[in-house]
Amino acid sequence: MTRLKPLLLLAAVALLATPVARADQVHPFKGDRHVTVMTQNLYLGTDLTPIFGAPSLPALFAAVGAGWAQVQANDFPARAQAIANEIAAAKPDLVGLQEAELYRTDVPPDGSATPAETVAYDFIGLLVNALAERGLSYQPVSVFDGTDVELPAGFPPTLDVRFTDRVALLARTDEKTADLKVSNPQAGAYPTALHLNTVAGPITATRGWASADVKVRGKSFRVVTTHLEAFSPLVRNAQAEELLAGPLATDLPVVVVGDFNSGSGGDPTAYGELLGGGLSDASPGGPVTCCHATDLHDPNPTLTKRIDLVLTRGGFETISSDVVGEEPADRTPSGLWPSDHAGVVTSLQLP
Repeated sequence: MTRLKPLLLLAAVALLATPVARADQVHPFKGDRHVTVMTQNLYLGTDLTPIFGAPSLPALFAAVGAGWAQVQANDFPARAQAIANEIAAAKPDLVGLQEAELYRTDVPPDGSATPAETVAYDFIGLLVNALAERGLSYQPVSVFDGTDVELPAGFPPTLDVRFTDRVALLARTDEKTADLKVSNPQAGAYPTALHLNTVAGPITATRGWASADVKVRGKSFRVVTTHLEAFSPLVRNAQAEELLAGPLATDLPVVVVGDFNSGSGGDPTAYGELLGGGLSDASPGGPVTCCHATDLHDPNPTLTKRIDLVLTRGGFETISSDVVGEEPADRTPSGLWPSDHAGVVTSLQLP
């Protein structure tokens, strides 16, 4: 027994010297320098083509009214609950959102003469609140405000509807991600934009990006979320080059998530430009993500294109990648798909 005492003392000293968990590392990330990102197009709720192509003011106002009715029928408050379920299951550290719309209304209808300020749907706020109901703390750390248009709705018009298209980056802010440090939020518009001539006058469809610099347990990288132009390949391709020359012009490793409207399962041009610019696809050949019918009550899955992507540069390794929100069981109780796009959740090993 006497000879065991020195051995026990040495063992105790060794345990005390082992750097197991410091007080400030109670909630470290699982593994060493892993980060999980998600991209999700929330879907604006209707098809804008009839509005853009209306041949007269009465037809335009009627198209806006029909579009507004479709937005309401596609019920984002209910869909936010379904998307929050997806996020709660995956618990990504960072979430890139596209079509994170803000809808406002105004009575009496007068177009943009009196800017509408009564909030009907704030997609970001509704999703953040739905996450909070599940005990999850996510906050927007960078938001880009793009196309902002207000038009009378219905014929004869009964109200104005104001549509603000947004791209947003959410980050977890709870204690379980205490090692996630976010700084340098930025957002910007692409110099190249689609210009539409409508009977109500010209509309510029402004697209852009939102970014932040992130540090995970001492390792820094830049994360960017974006939505490239849907209606014009020429504009989209130029925006891909502007993405490379803009927020991606950094010495930091980068993660880019978004709806690129281009990919291995669709128009490949902008996707090819991004890969040619040094980015890598985190899950090449992955499942399709787009798009369900305009009316999200359609029970038949109609996903045919892979355009929602996670791209990286700087030595990231993909641990896992999964498409979410594409199964019938993911729909709301009333049968709505969470979005017309599936989401993508990817876990990465930092370089």
